[in-house]
Amino acid sequence: MRLPLLQRNGRQPSRRGGGPWPHVLLAWPTLALTVLFLVPLGIVTALGFFRRIPAGFFEVGFVLDNYARALDAFHLERLWVSVTLALAATLITLLLAVPFTFLLTRRPRRSQVPYLVLVLASLSLSEVIVGFAWSLLLSRTSGISNLLVMAGLMEAPVAWSPGLWAVILAFVFVALPLAILSLYPTFSRLDQELPEAAGTMGAAPLVGFVTVVLPLVRRAVAATAALVFIFVLGAYVIPQTLGRPAHWTIPVHITDQAIMKNHLPLAASLAVVLLVVSSLIAVAIVLLGSGRLARAEPAGRAP
Repeated sequence: MRLPLLQRNGRQPSRRGGGPWPHVLLAWPTLALTVLFLVPLGIVTALGFFRRIPAGFFEVGFVLDNYARALDAFHLERLWVSVTLALAATLITLLLAVPFTFLLTRRPRRSQVPYLVLVLASLSLSEVIVGFAWSLLLSRTSGISNLLVMAGLMEAPVAWSPGLWAVILAFVFVALPLAILSLYPTFSRLDQELPEAAGTMGAAPLVGFVTVVLPLVRRAVAATAALVFIFVLGAYVIPQTLGRPAHWTIPVHITDQAIMKNHLPLAASLAVVLLVVSSLIAVAIVLLGSGRLARAEPAGRAP
């Protein structure tokens, strides 16, 4: 009687090829990525070089006027405001999401369910609903300040919208559920005894969290930061609804050029510039979180 190949050789036989099914399964996401991302990206990039007809729409051509205008002083200043707001909202979101997710994963599994349901429910709200809801809550006529007046904490109701902090608050509100769900798998796989072990070595809870837990999850935190940054940077309803003209971001101006002024080539060039800048910053955040930027320092530098 012949022994199985696994028993005779002491190792599992290797499978070569695997048939056509792996290639078929990989073909669908590749095709979807090509059709839904690369093709529209190519069209938008080419549209930025087209020539606008003042009395009509636009015509096919190759001009650099749209990209030159997208890089003028006004749009660069708007780009700086957009990046600054997105980075501020990302930082505040992480400061809230990281400890919340850590404490959530340390609770029993059954008690985590209500919190996760609440996070998923808040994630289902669209940007339009969030923008107009916070506009109502921060208004002077029917906002939160009226409740504070009724409680005797304020003398008269005030309007907090439009304003800078109203925009950041709404950004954090829409990005916080996304950050929590992105961090949850990594924090749930952490050894629950690590903070306790740090405590037995004399470290305070906060010190143990910063020196033991955060280094283990820094890559997940960096990836979440890049995701939140890109998500917030592309929002346009919240800055337009809750912010003043000084707080309007590049997506607001892209929408204005495409819909109100019917200048699609300029809107396309602004979108390409925004895509390039956001991609570079997101890659820098991921590399910084993974420690590759620190390892890329000159070898001759003194430790």
